Amino acid sequence: MTNTIYDITHESDAILMVGTNPECAHPVIGMQIRQAVARGAKLIVVDPRDIDLAKQADIHLKLRPGTNVAFANGMMHIFIEEGLADEKFISERTENYEAMKEAVREYTPEKVGEICGIDPDKLREAARIYAAADRAPVMYCLGVTEHHTGTEGVMSLSNMALMVGKIGRPGCGVNPIRGQNNVQGACDMGASPNQFPGYQNISKEGIVEKFEKAWGVTLNHKEGTKATDCFPKMISKEIRGLFIFGEDPVRTDPNTNHVIKALQSLDFFVVDELFMTETAKLADVVLPGISYAEKEGTFTNTERRVQRIRKAAAIAGEAKPDTWIFTEIMNRMGYPQPHLTPAEIMDEIASVTPSYGGISHARLDSEEVGGRGLQWPCPAADHPGTPIMHVGKFARGVGYFRPAQYIPATELPDEEYPLTMMTGRILYHYNACAMTDKTAGINEIAGESFIELNTLDAKALGIEDGEKISVSSRRGAIQTTAHVSEKTRAGECWMPFHYIEGGANWLTNDALDGISSTPEYKVCAVKVEKL
Repeated sequence: MTNTIYDITHESDAILMVGTNPECAHPVIGMQIRQAVARGAKLIVVDPRDIDLAKQADIHLKLRPGTNVAFANGMMHIFIEEGLADEKFISERTENYEAMKEAVREYTPEKVGEICGIDPDKLREAARIYAAADRAPVMYCLGVTEHHTGTEGVMSLSNMALMVGKIGRPGCGVNPIRGQNNVQGACDMGASPNQFPGYQNISKEGIVEKFEKAWGVTLNHKEGTKATDCFPKMISKEIRGLFIFGEDPVRTDPNTNHVIKALQSLDFFVVDELFMTETAKLADVVLPGISYAEKEGTFTNTERRVQRIRKAAAIAGEAKPDTWIFTEIMNRMGYPQPHLTPAEIMDEIASVTPSYGGISHARLDSEEVGGRGLQWPCPAADHPGTPIMHVGKFARGVGYFRPAQYIPATELPDEEYPLTMMTGRILYHYNACAMTDKTAGINEIAGESFIELNTLDAKALGIEDGEKISVSSRRGAIQTTAHVSEKTRAGECWMPFHYIEGGANWLTNDALDGISSTPEYKVCAVKVEKL
């Protein structure tokens, strides 16, 4: 996120939400958006479903899944056509604008209306509201990224914000709402296979050498493999051993049968977990980890805020912190490592990660910070942190327009599989259900999978609301319960992905984004049948 949660929900005149359902996936932010609307902020919702916030919106663009790039290009076409672009900002702070203008020239409201299945005049109205507002953030989530063109979708939203000068100011910016509490922190710590902590690229001269010196070891200079690219390599035996911690791909990754086959192809498989998840059940060894409530450390949240986590509980047994487990494995594999405290680990992070350079447990615990945490970049101990990024200047100097063309989803409906299925979250369950399905009260409210069907499709198939039905794709078949309504459009349906029994990911498409290798969860061709 370029901005803070507070300023995009309290200091904005308009809010543009694309492919995000915060009331279910991020309910605290969702509540604050609802409050922003109540105090007078205009709301534009761009989403294929009638999510609850769409009822509060000034405009709901109920676009076809997989058409985000066309939508953004259409918005920019209107900015240019109607003189809404911020020419001063563009000339002073950006480059490659002419190429951007040329790329969006053909994306007229009428053409985009046809691609996205939306009213061209509503698109014009949305463009005017967003461009004319003094302060307006873009907020997006997995509805933008989980496509084979997800990276282009994010770039297109960034292009849009650049064109109207809504970056580097309060109440503006481009703001991904992260899927889980410490996803941002994991990425910051080098979870990408081409980067060291703080987004220091392996390909940049001197970076690998810097870490070799800090860690006293020779490192591989080649890029690693992205998580989703690992599964076919397991089947081909290019990858023979795997260590997973805090992840349940059997439940959360697309094409479940393929994931199970890949994990069963391994010579040796280790899982470090809190519970016997579906993935842990396939492991040769399960190492018992401990929960956030049992350890010291930090989480970095969606707005780049590094916050202290303090041990709240001690539970009997032999479960250990992940850091203890990692250190023991390193020692036993011949790389001597001391057992560092969480505070010492944070000091090491700061020593090799410029964006975290001024962050320590001592400082986070101090009266100066006062429990608020610190937002990176925070390069030095006397730096206050950075609530808003790109103020006055971009990290690369000037902002770069990166044109993208609309490319349809890899799997479109046909005669055999005539419906487009999307997936997402519901309020009651958290991701893979590793914790929430242990709670009787939650299971009483939301204990089994379902599929949202449009009324017209249900009528044509002779399916009643609440009926058990079969859903199948080219990858598998499940049984689930029909929820018949107008939430989705005719020809489209939606499922939550949390469940293993009747779970959406037995069906979803494992086609990957060519840049990020994110799967195309949000568009999958299915057929629905009466049992």
